[in-house]
Amino acid sequence: MSRATRDTSARRERAGACRLTDDCNLNSFHGFGLAEPITRALAEERYDAPTPIQVETIPLVLRRRDVVGIAQTGTGKTAAFALPILDHISANPQPSPGKACRVLVLSPTRELSAQIADSFRIYGRHLRVRVALAIGGVPIGPQIRALARGVEILVATPGRLLDLVGTGAVSLDRAEVLVLDEADRMLDMGFIHDIRRIVARLPKHRQNLFFSATMPPAIAELAREILHNPAKVAVAPPASTAERIEQRIVHLQASAKPAALAEILRGGAVERALVFTRTKHGADKVTRMLVKSGIGAEAIHGNKSQNQRGRVLAAFRDGHLRILVATDIAARGIDVEGITHVINYDLPNEPESYVHRIGRTARAGAAGTAISLCSAEELPHLRAIEKLIRAAIPADPQSARPAPASQPRGKARPYQHRSGAPPRPHAPRRDAPASARHELATVPFLQPKHREQSGPSARRPRKQWRRA
Repeated sequence: MSRATRDTSARRERAGACRLTDDCNLNSFHGFGLAEPITRALAEERYDAPTPIQVETIPLVLRRRDVVGIAQTGTGKTAAFALPILDHISANPQPSPGKACRVLVLSPTRELSAQIADSFRIYGRHLRVRVALAIGGVPIGPQIRALARGVEILVATPGRLLDLVGTGAVSLDRAEVLVLDEADRMLDMGFIHDIRRIVARLPKHRQNLFFSATMPPAIAELAREILHNPAKVAVAPPASTAERIEQRIVHLQASAKPAALAEILRGGAVERALVFTRTKHGADKVTRMLVKSGIGAEAIHGNKSQNQRGRVLAAFRDGHLRILVATDIAARGIDVEGITHVINYDLPNEPESYVHRIGRTARAGAAGTAISLCSAEELPHLRAIEKLIRAAIPADPQSARPAPASQPRGKARPYQHRSGAPPRPHAPRRDAPASARHELATVPFLQPKHREQSGPSARRPRKQWRRA
C-alpha cells in the first residue's frame, strides 16, 4: 500500500469517527482530516470554524455517501461540498482526458455558477485542479477551448451545458460526482427536464450531492430519482428564515410604493440594500424612479448582458454601489457580505422565493432587516408566505392594513335618490334584453293600451308604450 493511500485511508477513518462520535474536535477544519493544502487555503482565507451544514455534510461526502442537504442560504453550503470534493481529487489524482470532467456542478444562474467556480479555485489554490465555467450570455468559444484539454471540475448552467454536449465539446460519461445546487430554483426556472437529460448522460455509478433551501414535492421526487440511499442533512427546518433577520411588512396602496421605497432608502440605517421586483421591466422602472429621486441605483436581471451584470455586481460587492435592484433569478448568485437591508418592492408569487430573497442579508453571522411593501392585491401572497414560514410577519406600526380590492366593475350599486325613495323606472330601450322588458312590463302605469278592432280587416293589436 502506497503512502498516499495510507494517508487517505487514515483521513477517511478520522472523518467517519467524527461523524459517529464526539471524540474529535469539529471546532476547526483540521478535525475533518482534509488534505493539508486545503486547510492551508482555508487558513489563508481566515476560515476558523465550520458552520453547522459543513459539520454535518463534510464527513458524509468524505465517506462517498449520497447527500441531500437542506439549509438556508448563506450557511456555507458551497464549502460543504467543495472541500470534500477537492480532498477526493487530491487523494485520487488521475489524468483527465480531453473533453471530460470528473466533477459536474449544476446551478441555476450565471452569477451563482461563477461564485461556485471561484470558491473551488480559492479552496484548491494549492492543488493542481483545473476548474472550468460554462454559462450563457458570453461567447462559447473560450469554454470549448478550456474543455478541450479536460478539467477536473466543471461548473455549469443546464442550458449552456446541453449546448456544449450537443456540439461534442464535452462528454459526461466519466463524471464521478454530480452536484445540484439550489435545486428548488431550478424547478422554478423550468430546468427539471434539462436536468433529467443531463443525468441520463452520466454514468450510473457516481456520487450525488443534492442541495436546496426548500424541499417542495417536485424536488423531493427528483431527489428520489437521482440519489441512492442518501443521507439527509437539515440544519434548519425547510423554508424557515434566519433568526437574525428582522422582518416586517408595510401595508400601503400600490401607488404609494415609490415614495415609501425612497423614504426607506434615505434612512441612515441602510448601508447596503438589495431591492427585489417581480419582473425585469419592474426592476428597470424602479431603478429609473430611484435615480430620478436622487438615489443611486443599478438593476440586474436576465435581459442584461453578462458583462453588464458582472460590472454592476462587482460595484455592489466593492461598495461603490449602495442600492441594487434585482429579480429573483438574477439575485440567486448574489453572495455579498454587508447587505443590511432586503426590500421586497413586490411580494413574490411563490412563497419559497421569499425565503431566498431575505437570505441575502444576515450572512456570515451578521444581522439584517427585511422589509416588504404589501398592497391590497398582494395580501394573498402574504398569507401564503406566512403559512410557509409558519410565522406571522409583524406589520409596521405606522402602516394601516389596506382593505381588499374593491368590488369588480359591472356590479355597481343601484342609484338611489337622496330622499330615499326608490328610483322611478324608465321606458326600456329597443336594444334592452328581453328580461328587462319583462320586468318593466309588470309596472302598472307602463302597461300597454290596446285598440279594439273588428271585422276582417282587424289586425293584431300593437303594443304602445306610453305613460298613462
